[in-house]
Amino acid sequence: MSNARPPLPPFDLGSATLKVRLAEDGWNSRDPERVSLAYTPDTRWRNRAEFVSNREEARAFLQRKWAKELDYRLIKELWAFAGDRIAVRYAYEWHDDSGNWFRSYGNENWQFDANGLMALRYASINDLPIQAGERKFHWPLGRRPDDHPGLSDLGL
Repeated sequence: MSNARPPLPPFDLGSATLKVRLAEDGWNSRDPERVSLAYTPDTRWRNRAEFVSNREEARAFLQRKWAKELDYRLIKELWAFAGDRIAVRYAYEWHDDSGNWFRSYGNENWQFDANGLMALRYASINDLPIQAGERKFHWPLGRRPDDHPGLSDLGL
């Protein structure tokens, strides 16, 4: 299990909550190589209308994503869990290369292998145009500080 990514399934409340935070931290790094290593080599995704069928495609997807979604900041929140599955809701803020800001809201369903790598990821996402003054995610780029409010605390 040299490629294990704890916490491992089956999940309990604590391990599921930690898995969600670790995923949030990874995505907030905006490092496609680092993030892609959390997925199985044959991972399958549905992200909006795009389908990914392996780790290399996931890495390429993430490179395109963060080239378009600038100053990306994400908050994830555990919604439900059972066995090797976790459901999350999330929101992230970003702007395009013209300076237009968005808050994207989504839900994801995840399934993990025995090593804690994500094998399946199904995401549904909607984008809401916002004004810069409506932003709620103001921490420096990177990991969300532990004392920054989560989605529920922000009323999202």
